[in-house]
Amino acid sequence: MAEPVTEMCDQLIKAVNVMMDPESSQRYRLEALKFCEEFKEKCPFCVQCGLQLSDRTQNPVIRHFGLQILEHVIKFRWNNMSPQEKVHLKNCAMELLSKGTYPILMEESHIKDALSRIIVEMIKREWPQNWPDMLKELETLTTLGEAQAELVMLILLRLAEDVITFQTLPTQRRRDIQQTLTQNMDGIFSFLLTVLQLNVDNYRKLKCVAGEEEKAKAHCRVGVATLNTLAGYIDWVSMVHITNGNCRLLEVLCLLLSETELQLEAAECLLIAISRKGKLEDRKPLMVLFDDVAMHYILSAAQSADGAAISNKSSTITDKTAVVVERHYTFLKRLCQVLSALGSQLCSLVGSAAEVDVPRNLNKYIEAFLAFTTHPSQFLKSSTQITWGTLFRHEVLSKDPVVIQMAVKYLRETMKNLVKTGFPSKNDSPSCEYSRGDFDSDEDFNSFFNSFRAQQGEVVRLACRIVPEEAFLITSEWLQYQIMSPINTGNTTSKIGEGLCSILSPSAVQWDAMTFFTESVVGQLFKILEKQRLPIEQGVELLQMVLSYDTRDPLILSCVLTNVSSLFPYATHKPQLLPQVLSKLFAAITFEVVEENKAPRTRAVKNVRRHACSSIVKMCRDYPQFILPCFDMLYTHVKKLFANDLLLTQMEKCALMEALVLISNQFKDYSKQEAFLEELMAPVRTHWLSKEMTSVLWDPALFLAHVGADQVISDPSTEDQFGISRSRISFCVYTLMGVVKRARWPSDPQEAHSGGFVMSQTANGDPIFRNPCATQVLALLPNLLGLIRTHNSLFLPENMARLSETFIRAHEVMDVEKNLVLGLPQPVLDVYDSPAYKTALERMQGFFCTLYDNCFHVLGSLGPSLVQDFYTIDGLTHQITNSVLSNLDNQLVLSCPQDYYESLLCPLLGPLFVYMLQRLTLRWQIINQRSSLGGAEEESLILEETQVTQEMLEEQLVRIVTRELLDLLIVSCISRKAPEAIGSKEETADINGEEMMATDSSQGVQLSSANSADELTDLGKCLLKHEEIYMNLLTIAFTSLSWKDTSICHRTASLVCWTLLRQVVGRDLLPEAVTWLYVSVLKGLQIHGQHEGSNATLTQLALLMYENLRPRYLELRAVMTQIPNIQLEALDQFDQRILNPAANKVTEKKRKEQFKKLIAGSIGKPLGQQFKKEVHIRNLPSLFKVGKADSKRDLLESNETTGLTALFCPQPDGI
Repeated sequence: MAEPVTEMCDQLIKAVNVMMDPESSQRYRLEALKFCEEFKEKCPFCVQCGLQLSDRTQNPVIRHFGLQILEHVIKFRWNNMSPQEKVHLKNCAMELLSKGTYPILMEESHIKDALSRIIVEMIKREWPQNWPDMLKELETLTTLGEAQAELVMLILLRLAEDVITFQTLPTQRRRDIQQTLTQNMDGIFSFLLTVLQLNVDNYRKLKCVAGEEEKAKAHCRVGVATLNTLAGYIDWVSMVHITNGNCRLLEVLCLLLSETELQLEAAECLLIAISRKGKLEDRKPLMVLFDDVAMHYILSAAQSADGAAISNKSSTITDKTAVVVERHYTFLKRLCQVLSALGSQLCSLVGSAAEVDVPRNLNKYIEAFLAFTTHPSQFLKSSTQITWGTLFRHEVLSKDPVVIQMAVKYLRETMKNLVKTGFPSKNDSPSCEYSRGDFDSDEDFNSFFNSFRAQQGEVVRLACRIVPEEAFLITSEWLQYQIMSPINTGNTTSKIGEGLCSILSPSAVQWDAMTFFTESVVGQLFKILEKQRLPIEQGVELLQMVLSYDTRDPLILSCVLTNVSSLFPYATHKPQLLPQVLSKLFAAITFEVVEENKAPRTRAVKNVRRHACSSIVKMCRDYPQFILPCFDMLYTHVKKLFANDLLLTQMEKCALMEALVLISNQFKDYSKQEAFLEELMAPVRTHWLSKEMTSVLWDPALFLAHVGADQVISDPSTEDQFGISRSRISFCVYTLMGVVKRARWPSDPQEAHSGGFVMSQTANGDPIFRNPCATQVLALLPNLLGLIRTHNSLFLPENMARLSETFIRAHEVMDVEKNLVLGLPQPVLDVYDSPAYKTALERMQGFFCTLYDNCFHVLGSLGPSLVQDFYTIDGLTHQITNSVLSNLDNQLVLSCPQDYYESLLCPLLGPLFVYMLQRLTLRWQIINQRSSLGGAEEESLILEETQVTQEMLEEQLVRIVTRELLDLLIVSCISRKAPEAIGSKEETADINGEEMMATDSSQGVQLSSANSADELTDLGKCLLKHEEIYMNLLTIAFTSLSWKDTSICHRTASLVCWTLLRQVVGRDLLPEAVTWLYVSVLKGLQIHGQHEGSNATLTQLALLMYENLRPRYLELRAVMTQIPNIQLEALDQFDQRILNPAANKVTEKKRKEQFKKLIAGSIGKPLGQQFKKEVHIRNLPSLFKVGKADSKRDLLESNETTGLTALFCPQPDGI
């Protein structure tokens, strides 16, 4: 035997060297790999070769391969090995542990990992039944040296990960091992703490002794491994083991925070322990960490780590130093998380049934926590925000004097933290050094900071509730300081003018931070304070100061306008300020920078103008009654601005018209408001209904010529002659949209009745209101529908041919929208300075895109705005069908009165669903074919980047459209009473047992099998009366299960499929239809079954269908028999339970489990698992339940345990 083993080992060594040699060709490497894999599968002396190759005289690569062979044998051959072979392999593996490794500091980490895996694989198969002394053997191993102690720690950690975290075992085996671990946990924790204490003590003794550095490092390495193992257990064991001995474990961990080499791992363990959930009573002992001693160790460790990081940063940076800095910084992050978790526990326990008092040294804890909020690292600052919010929100702690005092300090620190500094590419702040380690780019940092700022805003609002007066005082001081300070442009001045700020200029970031702070505080004050407590006089003074402040810098002016909006509520207490406010805003609407008269406006200038318009609209929306006395002045000023066509953009004009319409709602007089709207819209009506414009809107050729899409632009610098035509069309649609959205009848029914807004009453006696804009809007509607029809027809070949070569891509998706669809980040920095130049093509694309969107915004708003006036239009169905085609708006459906379902919505939705099903089915077929192309064929194609991007874009657009269609279907048919995304109580109640750490796989919905029409909307019931529409809805729902989009599949399966199908379960259905529906669900499982949520939902749907339809449709059994690896005997038993439920009563949970096993063969696997060889671990005789004898059980599953109970008894000669 020795000679063939030696020869085979030599061949294996050569093969491994070929595989690992970078100079080897792909052919030789593949041949070597094939040889090694065939050896592992077929060779009869794998164990002997594996042991010989794993001898420590071999090089590390060969040793690792030898250990892989042994692991493969245990995984895939263990069930076929004789007891003697198992004992032999176990003894050899234990000998490798005791004698087969180098000293701890010399041994390769991957060798240790492979060796620990071998032992764990044996444990998973034989412990505790056949290896009862395993823990004692491992404990004995730790006495042989540091290398063995580390290996034991790796074994225990991997065992916990496989059994508890990753759950890579069958349920019965996992239960046996987990329960045995739990029973022995006292001993395991005592053992771990003893090993930790022993090695830490030895490390402390030896680290300062000359010549003993290597021994000290060895003990330190064992300490690190022990802490890592503890971290794997602390997360799931009973809290009793963590708090035993007056929280000895927590005490040890706190002491280790002062040891530089062990502190990070100790902090990890501490964090896991403090973050534990569970019963409040069990968590009470964690409050020991608020004692002076524990808090002292935590604070000291934080100070020393921060000091080390700072000192290292300022020294000459070498590779070694950089690692030390990173380790110190990571440790600081963990400590910050520890304090945050401690704060969360404090908030959970104080004021609860656990009866925990506020700690005496709460001040010490909060001061420490504040230190992290003031740290230069932006990441550390952000890590504290959630806990601050929890503290300030807490019913008891928020009233504590310490927290109240700290709220003021927090607000003052937030003034600094809101200033956007710390970009990785800069060196203008201490934060930059930390940001270079935390963020990949300035864009990445900017995205993070926006989220961080939003967090701070929420916490500022909470702090404002605790100390409102102090918060307003801080706001007032900061605002006055900024107004009095001169503008500092810094080194990054604007490109558009001398003395103007860029977005990163010191003054710009300071004003931006102060503005955000003011918004957060002032807005909260008006919500929480009574009118008598509001600082009216001081607020009015601040508003006057802001109104008096004059600047020509667009970035600063934008902040000023925000402050005007924030402080405007104070103006309601002094009406004399209103003209001054309006004057400030109107001046900003026409704001220009002198230097850019001839160039297009920069984004900063555009933002100022839009900001001013938005502020006026917001004021008129929120305070219309207050502004009503100034309506005439406002209207007169708007008319003056409109007189000059070049002064305002079309969007700005429409914003001002919206403001006027909002105020006109306060007339509360139908005739007066109607007359005003008629006057306001007269220019639009004249232009929109003119013969020329009507011809243009209804004829695609004339439309393209009118907007200039058929013209060739040879010189980009020439003035666009057709821009005025496009802007007039846009203005008409913008105006129509603004009026439809803003014009309303009074919300008070009595005021509406007295003002003449009530048209009639419904059969129930409810008033039917009329909108004062109805007459004007309905007159413009035919041409709007004509424009939509024309726009849809632009994609016809004859109209595409009319586009000039300049505008041939005018209908393509704009780059901005492409980036949004693909989730690509937008450029965020230095874009405010550049003039917004656009090519002729970009302007045309923007025109088509915006116009099309706005047309449907108008159409969607007509339903809720005009209601009866809109839905009673003669021939509305025909008009919409001929123009809108496939672009219906959900609002149009939601707002439709029930009386018009049959006459309007059924004729609209029926053809729409048919059309969309055809289009989407075709598009998904293309996507599926593209993703299933053969590898060789695909790899041979070197696709251009643009082509790949285009395919990704098309696929993402198909997903978006499909989700929109699903939303429309749900809105139309499904009542929200239908249960969505709730787990089964039976499946989640087992938390304290075998599923202690399991992720709940029943995240799908608990679908009810009771037949009820309550889950359908009234429109849904109406649609289902039409058999053709109903069949199309079913087809859409069940076909979408196999489209490659998990969210679509999950929503459809959980909300739509059964809700629609259950309505006809009791009727006679075609067997072919039933078969197709059931196969569709199984197809969904094949594609999406790899995802737990979709798996649970689809399995539940399949079970409901099978249980309800199987008694009448034998065809379903034929479908089931085609599932791979199905057991026909089990299927027969399941069928009998369905056909005769009274005689075969089974719990719901057991029934589900049986069905899951039946359809397991239809569930798809992830690509990485599809060709993976399955590992089979046999169950051992149960430790805790006596089962019935089963003659069919094999040796390991039977009671004939000859020699097996003592299989892995300790062998004296084995160690």
